Amino acid sequence: MRDLFDQAKRNSPCIVFVDEIDAVGRQRGAGLGGSHDEREQTLNQILVEMDGFDTNTNVIVVAATNRPDVLDPALLRPGRFDRQVILDRPDLRGRVAILKVHTKGKPLDKTVDTENVARKSAGFSGADIANLVNEAAILAARRNRKVIGMSEFNEALERIVAGPERKSRIISDAEKRIIAIHEGGHAVVQRVLPKCDPVSKVTIISRGMALGYTMALPTEDRYLQSKTEFEDKIAGLLGGNAAERLVFGDTTTGASNDIEKATDLARRMVTEWGMSDKLGPLAFGKRDEMIFLGREIGEQRNYSDDVAKMIDEEVRAFIERGYARATQVLTEYKGKLLTLADMLIAEETVESEEFEKIFDDVPPKQNLHGIVPALTGSAALDGPTPAAPPSAAPSPTPSPS
Repeated sequence: MRDLFDQAKRNSPCIVFVDEIDAVGRQRGAGLGGSHDEREQTLNQILVEMDGFDTNTNVIVVAATNRPDVLDPALLRPGRFDRQVILDRPDLRGRVAILKVHTKGKPLDKTVDTENVARKSAGFSGADIANLVNEAAILAARRNRKVIGMSEFNEALERIVAGPERKSRIISDAEKRIIAIHEGGHAVVQRVLPKCDPVSKVTIISRGMALGYTMALPTEDRYLQSKTEFEDKIAGLLGGNAAERLVFGDTTTGASNDIEKATDLARRMVTEWGMSDKLGPLAFGKRDEMIFLGREIGEQRNYSDDVAKMIDEEVRAFIERGYARATQVLTEYKGKLLTLADMLIAEETVESEEFEKIFDDVPPKQNLHGIVPALTGSAALDGPTPAAPPSAAPSPTPSPS
């Protein structure tokens, strides 16, 4: 480190850039080796070099990290890294510009609408968009096409979010109907409830570990979500399980991931976002991390057993209300649910245009919005489900189920 800054001073004016500064800049005193490990000695030398007695050196030090929360406070004091620049995920305009960069020089079909692709890829980072364009180009090459079309971009988007198609998976007719009812339940509830994102696609084709999924795409970027939106989202997540119980009088393991996501969302509503009328605008619990290992080790309880019981009751209340709303919607629109399920069994995939025709007698949704492509569906029985692109806070990260 001394040699690095000596070179910088000899070449001044100079810029020193340190990537992944958290590798040596983690908080001191938290390591397994006490205060004498090599990492802390390196950090100490950085602190000395950046704030020594020599004020005439024209050296600017820039660093990057995605874990600013674990950096040593001394690194962030004035005179050192005292100016922070936050690079968030790109908005719609940013994604359009990034798409133009990565599609430059690639043969695109005239039907490709970059704004439409950017709208469908809400929540994607620049690297995600580069991967999306690359996947679309590979698909076009496999299909012996000279240009990249919208079908390739749509397929690439689904590959990234849900995984590749698993055409070799053989599903019996009985299970196919269960999956169709499950996905139809998600889609119908999300179509009827006003704060859910519009349904873009419903399919019972297996992708990755998912046996089927419902894709709901946002119409705009948003960075805040309300309590009513989360309540509608919980009902949408539980729509698959409610549809199974309504039609078959029984439930399957396909809703495991839906239930997990709904429960996590309800708990965060109560403990983090102060959305419980009973408990009020309070935050409960503090997560502890082993800073040296960068691993979460549990939650520190800063509330009593009585409050813990109230939290559990409020979480259960949110889930039960969501389940009741989903059941009510599906009971009222049971005919449309069965029609959609029959279409899925016959065609395997129902796009948004065909889906909307089923609801031609229902008023169109107004003020639709969201943050990331949300996938809900029936999980495979033999393993975990793949994760979708990360989302902007405070929305929980969705994954195919």
